[in-house]
Amino acid sequence: MSAKRNLKIVTIGAGYVGLVTGVCFSDFGYNVTCVDKDARKVEQLKRGELPIFEEGLETLVARNTRAGRLSFTTDLADVAAEADVVFIGVGTPPAEDGSADLRYVMAAVKELAPLLKGFTVIAIKSTVPVGTGDQVEALMRETAPNAEFAVVSNPEFLREGAAIADFKNPDRVIIGTTDERAKDVMARLYRPFSALGPPTVFTDRRTSELLKYAANAYLATKISFINEIADLCEAVGANVTDVAFGMGLDQRIGAKYLAPGPGYGGSCFPKDTRALLDIAKKAGVNSRIVEQVVNVNEARKTAMAKKVIKLCGGSVEGLSVAVLGLAFKPDTDDVRDTPAFPIIETLQKAGAIISAYDPEAMEESRAFLSDVTYCKDAYDCVRGADVAVLATEWKQFRDLDFNYMGDIMSAKRFVDLRNVYTPHAVREHGFEYVSIGRG
Repeated sequence: MSAKRNLKIVTIGAGYVGLVTGVCFSDFGYNVTCVDKDARKVEQLKRGELPIFEEGLETLVARNTRAGRLSFTTDLADVAAEADVVFIGVGTPPAEDGSADLRYVMAAVKELAPLLKGFTVIAIKSTVPVGTGDQVEALMRETAPNAEFAVVSNPEFLREGAAIADFKNPDRVIIGTTDERAKDVMARLYRPFSALGPPTVFTDRRTSELLKYAANAYLATKISFINEIADLCEAVGANVTDVAFGMGLDQRIGAKYLAPGPGYGGSCFPKDTRALLDIAKKAGVNSRIVEQVVNVNEARKTAMAKKVIKLCGGSVEGLSVAVLGLAFKPDTDDVRDTPAFPIIETLQKAGAIISAYDPEAMEESRAFLSDVTYCKDAYDCVRGADVAVLATEWKQFRDLDFNYMGDIMSAKRFVDLRNVYTPHAVREHGFEYVSIGRG
């Protein structure tokens, strides 16, 4: 590999992690090819159509494809030999026992191994259990004994809805390797980022793998903690908004992830907390705090439906419930482990008739929900409803016209599961109003 030549990058997997990684590296001037087995997805990407919704990503794909820095293919053999760094960004979905399913990682490695020419860094972006790098290295040596390579752990820390900003301006870059050549390549790869200020932390591979799980489990813990404090606030007549604000001013705690709500969801926290429990169990270590975080979060989702039922006098049998928001958070179409689904399903079991609106996630939701009427906007959703439930804090829901809603709803009831509004702002329009932790 010439020190003067621009690095060539391949990402295996054009899903959320692989696509964002490849596109953002190309925007820093690297030559990137994203490889995916799904021919339909690859053809979509070649046309500039994205399989996921992520603000700003479509623009970057168009810009870098046009500049010749970014391309898409189904054929790994076409590009692997020329790659300096191959990122593995395939899915690691949870198995039935909660462990991470590594079949896609290992399949990618087995296909990649005989294609390499010259020294290549294999960087694992997928979130994988501790020791996966060792397994990948062993499989590589078994499949291609003469290959020159180093397996590196390089976890991603991307928030859906803010992935581009997180990638380009990271809090830190974690690189797990003890191979000196791999360190040189990865340091060179991330040099443009270092110029912007984030620290690059080199550590061993196992530490890097565990670090990702530990970070996500801690953030999930903060969410579950403030949700339990919100329940206590309701019971004693305190205000969780002020409690969280006051806590967040303590620099040892910080304000992020102290917003109470219906529980965490998405592709990372539910999967990674369960996987961490599996890792701890196999290591013979008790992880009681994380275990309780998972339990609290699961129970919370159905508890939110009970808030709706209570506001409606103890029964929603035959009532029309309008649900605003289906994605687990705003600015994404991701509905994996979204709190909205168990809330809707619990209300349906109680006899409610559901209408729903989400700016991006309705098409994704159709595969998981039945007997739901999907609407064209928020007001279409609440028309004729006996109660409206704000489940996802999209910006489109932050300035609702409650005078108009009062005219078109069958009853003036509003359940704010994201504390978007103040009680006075809603009640002054004659609504019965329930929020989280504001007794």
